[in-house]
Amino acid sequence: MSEPVSHLQIALTSLPLCRQLDAEEIDALLRGTREHAFRRGEMLFSKGDPSTGFFSIIRGQIKLALPSPQGGEKVLEIMGPGQSFGEAVMFMEVPYPVFAQALTEGTALHISKAVLFAAMDRDPRLARKLLAGLSMRLHGLIQDVEAYTLQSARQRLVAYLIERAGDAPPLRAEVRLPTSKTVIASRLNLTPETLSRVLHGLAEAGLIEVRGRVIQIPDLPRLASENA
Repeated sequence: MSEPVSHLQIALTSLPLCRQLDAEEIDALLRGTREHAFRRGEMLFSKGDPSTGFFSIIRGQIKLALPSPQGGEKVLEIMGPGQSFGEAVMFMEVPYPVFAQALTEGTALHISKAVLFAAMDRDPRLARKLLAGLSMRLHGLIQDVEAYTLQSARQRLVAYLIERAGDAPPLRAEVRLPTSKTVIASRLNLTPETLSRVLHGLAEAGLIEVRGRVIQIPDLPRLASENA
């Protein structure tokens, strides 16, 4: 009689990185996987901490950010369920160049570097999937640099809202901002004041309706035409 499947096995198997692994390979990774329940505001790691593996989010949201000399921060990414982070640092054998802080309560998996490297030695598919994930992350960073350099604040916000709308119906959409406007402003390389001003301008133009963190988009094609 087979042993019952644990919730940790289910969580690990559901990760995009692990979906093609067989039961034996999942069991091998489980030996180096621990579950971490985090609280809002908790630091998963600080800038300069050594890397012992990488994280994958099961529930909740994490921000990756750089501290500024003035005491503020620059948000680089907002990570959610199914996303992973820390892989590049793990391969480079260097300390974390950013900090990871919980925006909400939630749960993450920490996968040990030693166990993962052993699994990669046995199955090159895992290495290829990790490489694909890192390549997508690099592509996203290049797009960010392009946006910061070439796009106006209005264009950046419009692109963000359209991306968040995702698979919404072709005309009307509702976007719920995943975190505070201050964090989102930092992610878009804007000041909070600029973000508020652009939101107000889009609302005055009838392109959006702002209700706290909920943004109603009455006409998606019309909003998208702002960046055409």
